[in-house]
Amino acid sequence: QVQLVESGGGLVQAGGSLRLSCAASGRTFSSYAMGWFRQAPGKEREFVATISWRTTNTYYSDSVKGRFTISRDNAKNTVFLQMGSLKPEDTAVYYCAAARLATRLLSGYDYWGQGTQVTVSS
Repeated sequence: QVQLVESGGGLVQAGGSLRLSCAASGRTFSSYAMGWFRQAPGKEREFVATISWRTTNTYYSDSVKGRFTISRDNAKNTVFLQMGSLKPEDTAVYYCAAARLATRLLSGYDYWGQGTQVTVSS
């Protein structure tokens, strides 16, 4: 079992930055790939980024590539999403999730956090 709690969301102006954190409990955190997803009002949840358990592989959606960076600290059971050059269209609830293998597919994730709101004003 893995429990996930996101933090770091908030209100930021366009062009600004935020860093999201996801703290995991459970002794097997380091064996899971971790992902970030987001869901805007009236839209489906979509893939943002994922990182393998060894941190050697990262993948991003085209919409955030070059602006967002996913990383993890296995010693602290935490995964991060550094977001830069934020745009109003990045406004969404951001969720972290844990999977056995790094994947862009929602169905590949076994555990989910409750989400943290990110709002980007124009």
